[in-house]
Amino acid sequence: MSTAPPTDPGPHEPPDFIEVQSSPEFAELRHTQRAFAFPVTIAFILWYLVYVLLSSYAGAFMATKVFGNVNVAFVLGIGQFATTFLIAWWYSRHAATKLDPKAEAIKSRLEGDA
Repeated sequence: MSTAPPTDPGPHEPPDFIEVQSSPEFAELRHTQRAFAFPVTIAFILWYLVYVLLSSYAGAFMATKVFGNVNVAFVLGIGQFATTFLIAWWYSRHAATKLDPKAEAIKSRLEGDA
């Protein structure tokens, strides 16, 4: 089994990353990512802190039975796991639809200049 050596397009200059970073396309990509990530991160941290504070200071409330042997603490704890997976799914969808096309456009422009 033989593998062909990679084809070398010839000598070229590496991209000017400072120029790319200061481009409007890159600024838009960063803005799109941050506009999603920061609010969702803050909301999740607050949700987590509410859960921890309720667990620490509202024991009677957290011990309230919802049904059977399932109490409020268990439901909120499962909610923490569900929220984690929901956010991961939501971010991957956001990245695939909003971030990846913008990043691919920047990459194509860079590779086209090379």
